[in-house]
Amino acid sequence: MILLIWIVPAIAACSNPSASADSAAHAEPVSGNPVVFADLNWQNALIQNRVAQYLVEKGYGHSTAVIFGTTLPLFQGLRNGDVDVTLEIWLSYLPETWDAAIEAEEVVLVDKTLVGDWQSAFVIPAYLQEQYPDLDSVEDLKNGNFKALFTTAESGDKARLVSCMIGWACEAANAQQVASYGLERHVYIVHPDDGAAANTDLYGAYERGEPWLGYQWGTNEPALVLDLVRLEEPPYTEECWATTKAYAYVDSDIRIAVHPSMLERAPEVVDMLSNFNIDIALFKDIARWARANESATEREAALWFLQVRPEVWNQWATPEAAAKIQAALDTGEAADDWPDQ
Repeated sequence: MILLIWIVPAIAACSNPSASADSAAHAEPVSGNPVVFADLNWQNALIQNRVAQYLVEKGYGHSTAVIFGTTLPLFQGLRNGDVDVTLEIWLSYLPETWDAAIEAEEVVLVDKTLVGDWQSAFVIPAYLQEQYPDLDSVEDLKNGNFKALFTTAESGDKARLVSCMIGWACEAANAQQVASYGLERHVYIVHPDDGAAANTDLYGAYERGEPWLGYQWGTNEPALVLDLVRLEEPPYTEECWATTKAYAYVDSDIRIAVHPSMLERAPEVVDMLSNFNIDIALFKDIARWARANESATEREAALWFLQVRPEVWNQWATPEAAAKIQAALDTGEAADDWPDQ
């Protein structure tokens, strides 16, 4: 069975403007004490941060800052208060760490986000599966004819699999899946320098109509703009994932969380974040725009989204904050504290 990756979740839930209108109206800038975002090093997380920074700065009067990095160090930063907001905590990668942080009251769950997102280390272009319809399972990578489709000078007689960059939590998970499926003699794992390099690798193969095998997830740009399929894997079970990982990833459980100090320091921001959700359908629009504007930065993609989809972010903000945000957009303002890229 071939699993098509296009997923269209529901539009973000509406906010209750009256619940926080008073707090927004009295929000004051916090001089020298910015709201710090975890700038996780993949595109959709960066775009979400740029959008949220704009809303927080223009709508609620707080300065912002970012700390760039990877999952585990930035989650530790959230726990110890160096980070105030993380918009993408992929819970399947750190359930025990998350539970410990919640129990110690070091982090506060705000809401889920990107509901219905997925991830897999065994993604191929749809045109390849159409050409080889019997190539539909991870077990087929043990077949010499199918394996040969993905061999390169680098991989020798093994199938080249583009996995996660070193330092991402999926790096270890993908390696354990390869071992547990008995694919170590059949698959050669490649670690790209970063997420952009992995995407470039896939785009290049796709444009040439060549075979490609590797890791993708539902909100990543190529998964939103290309026709891809996931090779079939045994369905996820919690017990197996906690041991051998010889099963598919569970559909992603992604959380928005803040440091507890935000509840007192910026409750109106926490309220806005409880409504914040750039879902997969919205990301598809952003990704297609970014692909059509190849030199566009994450900040430009965020600004485009804010300009063309006010009916979405108006549901997240209070009426007072939304009016301030729209006024800033109307005059073409950028966020003051966006990073350069």
